[in-house]
Amino acid sequence: MDSGSPTSGIVVAGGSGSRFGVPKQFETVAGARLVDRAIDAVSAACDDVVLVLPAGVAWDGRPVAATVPGGPTRSASVRAGLDAVGRSAAVVVVHDAARPLAPPALFDAVIGAVRAGADAAVPGLPISDTVKRVNGDHVVETIARDELVAVQTPQAFRTDALRAAHTVSAEATDDAALVEAAGGRVVVVPGDPRNLKITTPADLVVAAALLVAASEEQR
Repeated sequence: MDSGSPTSGIVVAGGSGSRFGVPKQFETVAGARLVDRAIDAVSAACDDVVLVLPAGVAWDGRPVAATVPGGPTRSASVRAGLDAVGRSAAVVVVHDAARPLAPPALFDAVIGAVRAGADAAVPGLPISDTVKRVNGDHVVETIARDELVAVQTPQAFRTDALRAAHTVSAEATDDAALVEAAGGRVVVVPGDPRNLKITTPADLVVAAALLVAASEEQR
């Protein structure tokens, strides 16, 4: 794939915040909203950005190529964003607004892997804890963790492969699973442990501490 071919980004920020209590993408950490941090990161790596928002929410942040209302599920929201991506985009990057600390190197790694020939590339971290399969409170199986990784965003895709995968399968916890199901080649690049996913209010405190630490390292 031509290294100069266009790359578009989709920032998924369409959640209602049912588990968090409020739409977490609009929460502030260290002076900036999560969604703004995510858009800044994607904008630095991609030629343009499509932002998926909750239905009825008007965008008041930095200019983006397009804003679209999300759907009832994450996959539906990504499809809405994908519909707004230009046909010239050879690579599309999907990133969750709930991961405001993704570093530039992570975007470079997943985009580079797709340009090198993969249909999709995801960041993954080794599993450090022992993982057990349970039925209620009964342990059924202890799962070998040496072949397991915890997957993050940003995730990069050949745009045509992601479009095709979304027409074949409707729902998955991430887009790479749809590409896998469609027979695509998905590769893993090293993830970043600082690329925290904001799930609970306590995670905002952790994210703020990580940002302070990163700022001190750069001094």
